Amino acid sequence: MDASGECGSKVMPTVSVIDPYQIEMLSMANTAHDVRDMQRLGKNQQLKRNFRFISILGLNCTLMATWESILLTSNYGLINGGRAGMVYIYIGTFIGFFASVASLAEIASRAPTAGGQYHWVSEYAPPSCQRFLSYLTVLGWQAAFASVCFLTGTLIQGLLVTVYSDPAADYTYASERWHGTLLTIAIAMVATIPNGWRTHWLASLERLLLFIHIFGFFAILITLWVTADRASSDEVFLTFTNTGGWSSIGLACLVGQLTPIFSFIGPDAATHMAEEVQDASRIVPWCMISTALVNGSLGFVMLITFLYTMGDIDSVLNAPSGFPFIMAFQNATGSPGAAVGLACIILIMEVCSALGILATASRQIFAFARDRGLPFSRTFAFIHPQSKTPIWSILSTTLVAMLLSLINIGSTAAFNAIASLAIASMLMTYIIVIGCFSMARWKSKTLSSSRFSLGPYGLAVNLISLLFLTFQVTFTFFPTTKEVDPKTMNWSILMVGGVSLLATLQYLLYARKVYQAPVGRILRD
Repeated sequence: MDASGECGSKVMPTVSVIDPYQIEMLSMANTAHDVRDMQRLGKNQQLKRNFRFISILGLNCTLMATWESILLTSNYGLINGGRAGMVYIYIGTFIGFFASVASLAEIASRAPTAGGQYHWVSEYAPPSCQRFLSYLTVLGWQAAFASVCFLTGTLIQGLLVTVYSDPAADYTYASERWHGTLLTIAIAMVATIPNGWRTHWLASLERLLLFIHIFGFFAILITLWVTADRASSDEVFLTFTNTGGWSSIGLACLVGQLTPIFSFIGPDAATHMAEEVQDASRIVPWCMISTALVNGSLGFVMLITFLYTMGDIDSVLNAPSGFPFIMAFQNATGSPGAAVGLACIILIMEVCSALGILATASRQIFAFARDRGLPFSRTFAFIHPQSKTPIWSILSTTLVAMLLSLINIGSTAAFNAIASLAIASMLMTYIIVIGCFSMARWKSKTLSSSRFSLGPYGLAVNLISLLFLTFQVTFTFFPTTKEVDPKTMNWSILMVGGVSLLATLQYLLYARKVYQAPVGRILRD
């Protein structure tokens, strides 16, 4: 019977027809697992998979920049805990954070999508609150990009202060807040250019940056050990400090854990790039684990080196530049020029970190817009046909960072409050995600298959990470010192509450009607 329903028609020879969808999937460098994962998640492949293990490891390692961040934020730990406090708090933070990274890695293997946390919450949260909780977990990365650009800009100011601090010189640099704002905008623009270019350039660049990340570590490490006078082991491992005026050394050390927290934040970055990673359900989780091990090890070695070689603790805390590590480099080398030279390695790596954070933040915006979670979602979900990048998501993230940097002109404290939103909000999204996944794991034996699994220890690891993150996020709201004024107060709890309230209103007034929660498209195994 032919197509018209009549019998007796000739039998036409069979012609092999290639499915255009399969051709497109092959052109995007998908593996069979990638195709299966995207089909299960109900998403179309729009981004080309240019990242392999080394390139995505480079992005994750340079984005977290653990050994660099230990130096940049050392003032928090030196004030609250001192040398010994920084050592033991770092070890404890690494153990707890590793449990969290392992938990997130398992979830990422089950759902390798650019949406990350908001997608996972939608899939594993109780049905009664899936859409709402999912909507609230898109916090942090926008503030993180503004924060790293601002930190890099103020580091440049600190270097200028160090170079031009001699009163006898013809010129001395006077740091102004508007200088920091202009430098923040400049760093944001520098990070935007390679992100808006073709994605295979970004993948190749990240492989190079991984080499620089490791080379810079050894360049600073060797210089400090060769040139510096060394503190005694008793000073490093047994001497605690409570400059913040807290009621006990133990409490001071817990407040000082902001240094390692800042250094370990962002392990989920690889997941937001998952739709550009070949064989993502295998590569992404192992990238997260490898990043934690590599950066955690480098960070600990650099911390011990810094504590042995920094010189007098009071001199580094009173550094004119505002960055203790610059004065520590100067104490070690005996030369402001050499100290600035070493610090420029940190500066370069922070610019590289900004580049990775912008890529991560823009992919999350793209994924959220794809699910109609934002006004003008079609624009933000647009993929440029030549560069294969979410160009408007990249530009909007840059614009947000520029606008936030203007706040610094009026008040550094206000901008720091917004910047601190990144740490607290990301920790809270980890808590929500792992909490929802733990509930689903406890109640159901039919979770989707995973190429990276914690096996029978999964629930225990999830619970340990939940306890650790809950404990940790509490101390991110503490000020640096017990006695505070409006300038030194930690306003992050106010910022988190305010942003959560705005997100709730946005959901009730707009998104509740149009937001397409990812759970509605998921194909259950």
